[in-house]
Amino acid sequence: VQLVESGGGLVQPGGSLNVSCAASGFTFSSYGMTWYRQAPGKEREFIARIFATGGLRWYADSVKGRFTISRDNVNNTVYLQMNSLKPEDTAVYYCKVDLGAQTFWGQGTQVTVSS
Repeated sequence: VQLVESGGGLVQPGGSLNVSCAASGFTFSSYGMTWYRQAPGKEREFIARIFATGGLRWYADSVKGRFTISRDNVNNTVYLQMNSLKPEDTAVYYCKVDLGAQTFWGQGTQVTVSS
């Protein structure tokens, strides 16, 4: 199983960024995918989850209305579109998949929101 995040970078407050997570090594279309983030000195926190078919999505209150999770089951990729970014969104963003009793994480992609 491999999860590879990309698309992070430096963006000004109010700006947008779309990060992605390319998955391989499992039947992507059969599993829900989740985004987390971890800011310096803080615990990793849940951001958004999308179920296997893409029909059901959950969001943390802190990002609801600003972030959108989506998935492409043909290209085995999950996305996180982030709009109206704030300095407090600065963190390393990770994708995660639970395969039965095993949990797999990507290496993360850094998102920095600063003027």
